[in-house]
Amino acid sequence: MMRFIDIERPGGPDVLKMKRGALPTFDQDEVLIQVAAAGINRPDLLQREGLYPAPEGASPILGLEVAGYVAAVGRDAAPWRVGQRVCALTNGGGYAEFVSVPAKQCMQVPDSLDFVTAAALPEALFTIWSNVYERGALGVGETLLIHGGSGGVGSIAIQMARITGARVYATAGSEAKCRVCEKLGALRAINYHEEDFVEVMKQITGRGVDVILDSVGGSYIQRNIQVAAKDGRIVNIAYQQGSVAQVNFMPVMLKRLTLTGSTLRSRSPQEKASIARHVSRKIWPAVLAERIKPIIHKVFPLEEVVEAHRELESGSVVGKIVLVTDKYGMF
Repeated sequence: MMRFIDIERPGGPDVLKMKRGALPTFDQDEVLIQVAAAGINRPDLLQREGLYPAPEGASPILGLEVAGYVAAVGRDAAPWRVGQRVCALTNGGGYAEFVSVPAKQCMQVPDSLDFVTAAALPEALFTIWSNVYERGALGVGETLLIHGGSGGVGSIAIQMARITGARVYATAGSEAKCRVCEKLGALRAINYHEEDFVEVMKQITGRGVDVILDSVGGSYIQRNIQVAAKDGRIVNIAYQQGSVAQVNFMPVMLKRLTLTGSTLRSRSPQEKASIARHVSRKIWPAVLAERIKPIIHKVFPLEEVVEAHRELESGSVVGKIVLVTDKYGMF
């Protein structure tokens, strides 16, 4: 038996309840992980509200990233062994003491990397690689504008883009958050309450921005088109302001823009495995060298998940919130 967080009904944080149930089963190409820590992400809030249902066959339990020990291994789950320290992008089920995960979505965690830090990485690393580098094709020397640069994904994206040779800029909602972005490596952070990022970026670059990573949508859709450089790529990973907008598409033709986006959770196992291979080879060494490190805003015990969700909804979070199980201190 294990403890896990259940969604009693769609709604606010109070609908999250601690329950007990059987350990998850696992397929031959999966591992069973005893969870030490689990990252909290905005898709968790949407799923809790009934707006982002789990894909068919996925666990209905919240939680898209974890870190812990391999507790059991399927026959085709090589090279993982019982007892290894891992972190993983899950298909759901992370808010629990055990979770089953496809073996190819796991990455090894050395003793030098604590489980809280490791649990805050997979969702961001996979999201950024698949959107900024694969769909956005960010190249060395190009400019990247990240909306929400102080968030869990944005703060990692700044660091990844900087070490891969891009010139990075960001937007954020306060002067304090802007300073965080600049400390992480953004050449300039723009307080969107005080400045127009379109005008600021045009003044800085003289030509616009090559790649834009946007989680806002709404009014930003048209403004992204305005600030994009010729042959620019605009990549949406969320629509916090909404996915519907009145847009003038003429600049898309005139500047030869690419508008794209993706979700991670609905990707096939083969696609996620491919992303994991690229992240492991090209980005994970920088994590181990501490050139990329998540900002941990706050850590909550699993039983305080309601307070953790309220904290994320408050708008004050810089970086990531992480849950830890009662096994965390024993690992």
